[in-house]
Amino acid sequence: MRTATTVEASSGWPGTRDFVLEAEKLGLDECWVAEAWGSDAPSVLGYLAARTDRIRLGSGIMQLGVRTPVALAQAALTLAEMSGGRFALGLGPSGPQVIEGLHGVPFARPLTRMRETVQIIRSAFAGEKISFAGKAFQIPLPGESRPMRLSAKPNENIPIYLATLSPRMLELTGELADGWLGTSFVPEGADAYFRHLDAGLAKAGRSRSDLVVCQGAEVAFASDEDELRTMVAGRKKELAFSLGGMGSASTNFYHDAYSRQGWAEVAAEVRERWQSGDRDGAAGLVTDEMVLATTLIGTEDMVRARLKVWRAAGVDTVRLYPAGDTLENRLATLGRALELVTEVP
Repeated sequence: MRTATTVEASSGWPGTRDFVLEAEKLGLDECWVAEAWGSDAPSVLGYLAARTDRIRLGSGIMQLGVRTPVALAQAALTLAEMSGGRFALGLGPSGPQVIEGLHGVPFARPLTRMRETVQIIRSAFAGEKISFAGKAFQIPLPGESRPMRLSAKPNENIPIYLATLSPRMLELTGELADGWLGTSFVPEGADAYFRHLDAGLAKAGRSRSDLVVCQGAEVAFASDEDELRTMVAGRKKELAFSLGGMGSASTNFYHDAYSRQGWAEVAAEVRERWQSGDRDGAAGLVTDEMVLATTLIGTEDMVRARLKVWRAAGVDTVRLYPAGDTLENRLATLGRALELVTEVP
């Protein structure tokens, strides 16, 4: 398996910067930069392109609706040039709370917008004049304007990864994307994702080998069972937030993903408690199994065994979020995890 991490720069930038630079020295393969509702990704990626030499950089993710498809293509072509070809474009639909609540852009027809965005971006990557008439986008608009091509040098080698969770979006990922940026992943329940990815792959005449599966999870090492219990307990409120606080009252893709993997009843109860304001009660409903199934937390032997399960389930790249309250501790955790990944066949 290849190794990756995800960072964002909305707080503690000097530590984040140093973490990425040291992670490259440790041998990490990829670094993805998130946006969410914090910092933007392209400016961080441009900085890292100038400060790194080997590591692959990716937007993980840039959100649909925040930029036009052509603006996304411009950013990708620029970052690929600045990094010497080390850039991968990660896109995601985000959710209605961020897109509508923060950016004031309608969260409408995300599936159509994703499909058309990828098509327009690939046209721009190819150096074509951009002329597109779809349901979500029309370029150029009617009038005197004529189709244009970007003046940037074409580059059709930039891979496009999609961060998707819903069944129809997963199928679209299998059909169109070079890679899948997944989350909320339980290898024992991987069919909840892969049956939709595989349907999209088959639709396009492709196979699983044509799609890079990149999955993320926190990694933390416990010295004994007592420390492990403390670690797991500390993660329950974070998971409760994902199940109950992400998205809107009616649209939460993380909640839906956990539900499809066997925790529908618990996920519904957690969301109800969280949205009623009972955050501690919501966290109390999250089970140890739910935390351990979707993370790489445990003793060294447990994490080693879990990595093998992830690989057997079809994960090509493991995206590691190393625990630690200092830069040194995070790097130490990452270093141990990288060593364990090398042991996975």
